[in-house]
Parts: sequence; C-alpha cells; structure tokens
Amino acid sequence: TATVMRPAGLDNAQGVISAAYAKDASDPQWKDDAGMKAFDELLAKYLPDTNRADASAMTGYNMATTMVEVLRRCGDDLTRANVMKQAASLKQFPQGGLLPGVTLSTGPNDFQPIEQLQLMQFKGERWQLFGDVISGEIGGN
Repeated sequence: TATVMRPAGLDNAQGVISAAYAKDASDPQWKDDAGMKAFDELLAKYLPDTNRADASAMTGYNMATTMVEVLRRCGDDLTRANVMKQAASLKQFPQGGLLPGVTLSTGPNDFQPIEQLQLMQFKGERWQLFGDVISGEIGGN
C-alpha cells in the first residue's frame, strides 16, 4: 500500500484486484498480529532505520526466518548436504510474515516454497482479502 498504491493515488486504486502471499506491514489490520509484532521487534533491534512499509523488508524477514528454521532443523550437522536436505523438506511451515493459511513447503524436487496466494481487492485505503487461499501447486486446491 505505502510503496505502490499511495504514490499512484488511492482514488486510482479503488477496486483493483491482485493477489499476495505476504502481509503488508503498512496495513493496520495486522497491528495486533503476532507475526507482525515479531517483525517489528526484529526491525527495532537490528534494523531501526529500515522503512517497515517497504515490501522488501518483509521479504527479507521471511527469507531470514526461513533460514533460521532450516538451520534449527540441521542441529549440529551444518554440512551442505544436511542444510540442503532440511531446506528441501519443509512441510506446511507457517511463517509470521505470510498471510493466514499460506505456508511454506518444499521437497527433494520442489524448491519453490511458496505455492499459495490470497486474492485481495483495494478498497478505501487498504487491501481487503477475499476468498480462500489458492494453491498453485500441481494437483492443489
């Protein structure tokens, strides 16, 4: 919202339909969300000068928390083989920066962790989610 819709003009954005998998840090609907609070805490502690409304900040946060999970699953075996094995075995891993119902899944031959989207329509000053989470996975919902 802050980096695209506001600069384009909110009046010009009304009714636009799009899809997303991550939360918009500039959207007040997430102010009490545990995942957004964790994002804000990380930024306050390590990156206080970062513009939290910049979507790349949320993308980086999501990537970093995924890497933390992969390393946690590795335990003390931090070999390349084990890191790759763990990275390729995420199953419906929920992440605080993703929209509700969107999870990460990977497999030995599937390295695309995000295969779900949520439709949304711009109304007023924010995106409003609608419908069910849509799977882009072959054979998905």
